[in-house]
Amino acid sequence: MPEAKILDLDKLASVVAKARAQGKVVVHCHGVFDLLHIGHIRYFEQARRMGDVLVVTLTPDQYVDKGPHRPAFTQDLRAEAIASLSCVDHVAINRWPTAEETLRLLRPDLYVKGSEFKEITSDMTGKIGREEKVVREVGARLAFTEDIVFSSSNLINTHMSLFPVEVKEYLNLFKTRYSLNAVNEALSRLSKLKVLVIGDTIIDTYVYCEAIGKSSKDPVLALRHQSEDHFAGGVLAVANHVANFAGHVELFTVLGAVNTRQEFITSSLASNVTPHFFLRPGAPTIVKQRFLEGYSLSKLLEIYYMDQSDIPDETIREVTAALKEKLKECDLVVVADYGHGMMAKPIRHLLCEEAKFLAVNTQANAGNRGFNTITRYPRVDFGCIAEHEMRLEMRDAEGELRPMIEKLAPQLKSRVFVVTRGKKGALIWTGEGEFVIVPAFAMKVVDRVGAGDAFLSVTALAAATGVPPEVLGFIGNVAGAQAVEIIGNQKAIDKLKLQKTIVSMLK
Repeated sequence: MPEAKILDLDKLASVVAKARAQGKVVVHCHGVFDLLHIGHIRYFEQARRMGDVLVVTLTPDQYVDKGPHRPAFTQDLRAEAIASLSCVDHVAINRWPTAEETLRLLRPDLYVKGSEFKEITSDMTGKIGREEKVVREVGARLAFTEDIVFSSSNLINTHMSLFPVEVKEYLNLFKTRYSLNAVNEALSRLSKLKVLVIGDTIIDTYVYCEAIGKSSKDPVLALRHQSEDHFAGGVLAVANHVANFAGHVELFTVLGAVNTRQEFITSSLASNVTPHFFLRPGAPTIVKQRFLEGYSLSKLLEIYYMDQSDIPDETIREVTAALKEKLKECDLVVVADYGHGMMAKPIRHLLCEEAKFLAVNTQANAGNRGFNTITRYPRVDFGCIAEHEMRLEMRDAEGELRPMIEKLAPQLKSRVFVVTRGKKGALIWTGEGEFVIVPAFAMKVVDRVGAGDAFLSVTALAAATGVPPEVLGFIGNVAGAQAVEIIGNQKAIDKLKLQKTIVSMLK
């Protein structure tokens, strides 16, 4: 029975050790094997002929990073499918993201990969190179099969894609216009940039609760506290996103002198972010506290802890003096303006006058009551706002967005202007008259907080390096899709995961 071949990883290690003690040659294969196909079968058959016992380990579901809709089959189903092959002796589900620790545990005689992995330097993840070192460490040998190569991602995208029909049609068209290499090259150019990120610091606090009923004295929902999370949000999240793509990031932000939370903030920043903190006397560092129902993660209430006034003149002078020194060194400035006092008029105008390339996002939220509009900046090389912010700016609740963009963007002297529309995707305009619509790619929405920041962070860098507008929108929407899969700003957008998602979508 196939089920008898499926073993716990530790049990498999003892089986392998016993086989080797008997003088048998143990061959090890490892991978995702999502959608078992003829290429996999021939790979296993060739590997089996290299020894006496063939063991296969699978990447567990939580470590499959081939896109938001993967794996198509759960780890248990993938294990059962492989175990049904007569050439496979034993199957186990791995405990780690890669096979490095698995190799140390199993210590096979041969570790076999498909022919597509022969060029180890072409592996963007670097996993094969690391696994090769472990193979030598445990005294094994790395071998490769030779046969036709199929792609599970291509088969799934062609026959089993979970994307809506219109998104699948768009991706097919996109692939005729831009190659995977072109998109990867666009991403690789970002690593040379030195970026200055400036804006409001926000600490996002998520309080998870259980609803236990209505208060007996007042018509109030009573909640039982379960747990809390604290995330570095606002401009801190933007800086961390940017840091995963750019070479170096200079961060300018203001903290409250009352309860600065500086230790938490500093520990939350990426290693290639250099912070420049300025203090707002008599005010706290901004905290946005959200109460959520712990099971569904539905938001029940938000409380803002902040001083809404502009930062004082003395702090403005400190910020502008420091900016004048750093602006000369940076290729672009990314402004994350949440309308909470950091981006005072003298700071805005200095950036508009002296930044080499200026990317601006202004957000309309409950804390700024709609007064925080992008026209507060006389020059915006790259503008990025949400649909409701564009409609607020143009005082038009129902009209077509394209004429609004075509009117506003030239006023701001923009080279590229983007309006994000949530599940409807993004509209991208350029100064050359191009207008592109890119659909959204999100398959699972856990929390929309931070999606706009992720989109801004990647697309601002892309705009500064002259990435074609459709590629810019495509990359931004992939980043946004990854951001909505997690709670708040739990982690920054990972460049490698973004690249692997793009590979899986364009195969």
